[in-house]
Amino acid sequence: MILVNTDYISGKELEMLGLVKGSTIQSKNVGKDITQSFKTLVGGELKAYTEMMNEARALATKRMVEEAEKLGADAVVNVRYASAAVMQGAAEVMAYGTAVKFK
Repeated sequence: MILVNTDYISGKELEMLGLVKGSTIQSKNVGKDITQSFKTLVGGELKAYTEMMNEARALATKRMVEEAEKLGADAVVNVRYASAAVMQGAAEVMAYGTAVKFK
């Protein structure tokens, strides 16, 4: 599956199949939340949350690709990501784009 953040793929004529998306809501355990809150006092990267968001993006992308495959897509163009805090320590990540088939 080809994933691009442009609305075209060089050298390919595309047939649009429709919007596809994948999402997940992730959180860290209470112990990680407590240790990360101490980190905010001194500054620096919150590695546990960086890891959580990377995992969430990967899972959302996987779910988007699975939805595109069900439509018989060859690629997803105009891929975008969005995230939002759902509650303290938990975030929703959504991956979305347009599923396309090569003509």
